[in-house]
Amino acid sequence: MSNDVHLQTILADAAKAGVYHLPHMDKKQLVASAKAAGLAAFRVNLAKAGDKEHLLAAIATKMKFPDGFGHNFDALADCLADMDWKPADGYVVLLEHCDGIHNKAEDDFVSTLNIFEQAADEWREQDIPFWCLVEMQADGVAWLPTEP
Repeated sequence: MSNDVHLQTILADAAKAGVYHLPHMDKKQLVASAKAAGLAAFRVNLAKAGDKEHLLAAIATKMKFPDGFGHNFDALADCLADMDWKPADGYVVLLEHCDGIHNKAEDDFVSTLNIFEQAADEWREQDIPFWCLVEMQADGVAWLPTEP
């Protein structure tokens, strides 16, 4: 089995989906594998996010949330729980360059990851994979698993 097919198989498995530390791998290959598995993939660059407002704005923009997005944690949870605006067989969200937001607004960043985890749990109950992969230094996310 090729690496691409193996990755597609993992990403399509709702039972393994959740919030994980992004492994060292080619992000373009990851996105391509997600799309080949029928999953919608979003790359969210958080390098310039320094607070909750910019964090939520970056996620909303890159994930193309509906215009009525309320820019708060409840609205984030609502959008992640109901993805009717982006139908797919599952979802992969890559949160890139997270070290800055983790250092500047750690509580808000952790709350955001908890919301992604809750969404993954809800989608898992429907047998739909929902992944959130977090790119940052390993010591900053030591509490996140690295493998499904």
